Amino acid sequence: MNTVIKLGGVSVVRGDATLLDDISWEVREGERWVLLGPNGAGKTTLLSVVSTNLFPSTGTVGVLGETIGAVDVFELRPRIGLTSAALADRIPRHEKVVDLIISAAYAVVGRWREEYDEVDHKRAEQLMGEIGVAHLAERRFGTLSEGERKRVQIARALMADPELLLMDEPAAGLDLGGREDLVSTMQAVAQDPDAPTTVMVSHHVEEIPPAFTHVMMLRHGRIVAMGPVDETLTADRLSKTFGMPLQLHEVDGRWYAWRRTAAHRQH
Repeated sequence: MNTVIKLGGVSVVRGDATLLDDISWEVREGERWVLLGPNGAGKTTLLSVVSTNLFPSTGTVGVLGETIGAVDVFELRPRIGLTSAALADRIPRHEKVVDLIISAAYAVVGRWREEYDEVDHKRAEQLMGEIGVAHLAERRFGTLSEGERKRVQIARALMADPELLLMDEPAAGLDLGGREDLVSTMQAVAQDPDAPTTVMVSHHVEEIPPAFTHVMMLRHGRIVAMGPVDETLTADRLSKTFGMPLQLHEVDGRWYAWRRTAAHRQH
């Protein structure tokens, strides 16, 4: 399998703060990774580095066979699909859903005077159907619920048929029903044999779709553990990652965690 992401000794320092500390990481084609950790662990910073939106203080970054610093990132970015709160904030609230999705073919936010051919329209229709947002096509983005906006962003991120899909806390702000709808959507995307290699940032093990293959656990900008989910995600490592004693349970490929009480610790 081809290497999609390769980081060597990557650190990001801002003033006196070290946001990432000596991160070495390799992601291969077809893998589905979740970056897991508390607030301030460095997850979003790491995703910003991989999406070519942030250059590291030290270390080397390889994405899709290119070395950052030796390639025009504006040519590389269309090969990367990205969903994030920062991107959502840039979307005009009056933009129709179908226009928001189709404009990703030109890597722009907000349709202007671009001309799209039939293949673009068919691709947008196909994605809206697969992601379950076809009924929202004529709705304005600003009128959507938070869960609807999240699913529309995933459809948009897939529009240009990216080789790498990056999702920064896609379930943030959702209620239980919205989260479960989104996890089902991400599960369907991950199970598609033609889906891109995927990296998702999350605070919660409950948001990890069963089809995800690998996990990286971060704390204070450093790697606690990384590897295949079934081998790497343990109660001890999760406790170390979040700095508290945690119970961890897996049911039918879904994970659940809660704080271990004194009664549990006695046993």
